[in-house]
Amino acid sequence: MEQKRYKRPKTFRGYSKKSRALYTTQTVLAVLVTLVMLFPLYWMLISSLRPGEVLLGKSANLLPTGFEWRNYLEAWTRVPLWRYIWNTIAVTAISMTIKIVGGVLAAYGFANGRFPGRDILFYVVLGATMVPHQVTFVPMYVICSRLGWVDTYAGLVFPGIVGAHFIFMMRQSFRSVDQSYIDAGRLDGLGVLGTIWYVMVPMCKASLITMSLTTLIGQWNSYFWPKIIVKTDAARVLTVGLIHLRESWTGTEMWAHTNVTMAGAVIGMLPAIVLFFMFQKYMLTGYSKASMK
Repeated sequence: MEQKRYKRPKTFRGYSKKSRALYTTQTVLAVLVTLVMLFPLYWMLISSLRPGEVLLGKSANLLPTGFEWRNYLEAWTRVPLWRYIWNTIAVTAISMTIKIVGGVLAAYGFANGRFPGRDILFYVVLGATMVPHQVTFVPMYVICSRLGWVDTYAGLVFPGIVGAHFIFMMRQSFRSVDQSYIDAGRLDGLGVLGTIWYVMVPMCKASLITMSLTTLIGQWNSYFWPKIIVKTDAARVLTVGLIHLRESWTGTEMWAHTNVTMAGAVIGMLPAIVLFFMFQKYMLTGYSKASMK
């Protein structure tokens, strides 16, 4: 019997000139795109550590010139930044909990439920992803005003507790689960909630974590609606609070203290960055599984 020859894996030199040129071009483009995306973050970080007079200079220096750590202390004490962070954490936690629980239940209903008008209702939810917030904020504000929700957590949370994109992605992920697993769970005596908790959620964990992280970052960075519904520091979130920090100076002082505003932005950005790096391995897996069907 003829033995199969062992094939040595191709190295970079083993490819043709055309393949090597394509590989090199892709690598260079990937590096350039990464640098372009990281440059604003880098500029924000070094600006937060610069003295104010350096920022007002005519020439822009890409390298750090001195480290003014007191900018972070001034950003923390100039406005109640701790209050803005706490409000953001509370609103994000409440919104995520309601959106995840409701979104998972709705996604299971659209994926495995059997009821009249299921597909039509799903198309309505899908159409909601195409409607921008700027179209619905006027009637939403009127409703919240009549309910007494202006400048409250309720006004920040309830208008956005239904995530159409979350429902769509989780429905796609649930549809990728083989029906035999669901039938096996039902044979073991699991009801609808038991099937969701013990079968669907563990098998679609990557998609759930991905969409939860996306929801968290979106809620953490939300600005348009909080700017409209919140008027005082009692419920002001971080994104609006940074604008309040910037506007605490007037005239040329506003530009001279851009470093302090950048320091506040860095403080507010850290929690989202930490969570992203903790769960980044689920991002690609979650989106790829959700797009299989």
